[in-house]
Amino acid sequence: MRKLVIIPTYNEIENISRMIDTVMSLAGGFDMLVIDDGSPDGTAEVVERRRKEFAERLFLIRRVGKLGLGTAYLAGFKWALEHGYDYIFEMDCDFSHNPDDLQRLYEAAEAGADVVVGSRYVCGVNIVNWPMSRLLMSYFASKYVRLITRMPVNDATAGFVCYSRRALQTIDLDRVQMKGYGFQIEMKYSAWRLGLKIQEVSIIFTERREGASKMSGGIFGEAFFGVLKLPFRKIRRA
Repeated sequence: MRKLVIIPTYNEIENISRMIDTVMSLAGGFDMLVIDDGSPDGTAEVVERRRKEFAERLFLIRRVGKLGLGTAYLAGFKWALEHGYDYIFEMDCDFSHNPDDLQRLYEAAEAGADVVVGSRYVCGVNIVNWPMSRLLMSYFASKYVRLITRMPVNDATAGFVCYSRRALQTIDLDRVQMKGYGFQIEMKYSAWRLGLKIQEVSIIFTERREGASKMSGGIFGEAFFGVLKLPFRKIRRA
């Protein structure tokens, strides 16, 4: 089974090389696709250099300007389907998601789940080094999503996810509308509405040590108001 880890980047030069080493060293043969949105710090140039070491397993899509997290993942999903991957993973570059957990997500998908969520909230609250204000915002955001959509997912905003090829072929990727972190909610909601099996696997989320968070008020606002529209959307198969 071919496995691809998609990692969007913008100014992640402190983390990218170490992330490449970590993913490439994992057992099970995970390939990696970096989608860089014109990082001025040289992130893409680092990936280009490292591709000489991992030409058959490390790939790069370079885009001009910050086009949004959702559009980066959608580009990655389509690339993965075109290149024959069976399991496609989303993960941050800053090590807030532990790459060692990729295997656990894969095992759950191989056992039959269409979408596997690396969940911070399925077994209590598993977040390290976040200020209380941010933790409460994230926790109650997932509660808010569940209240509005009735979707039985504890961590709807999670960005550590494994999709089976079947799932990405079922969801109409061209109809996904949200561009920021709301994208994560919309993808899970679409999968649920289409009858795909979603499973949550408990992980520990650790705040980044290097680089800066990309969260902003605009991104949060898009997700907040976008969720209100989801129950009224027609969700169609691809």
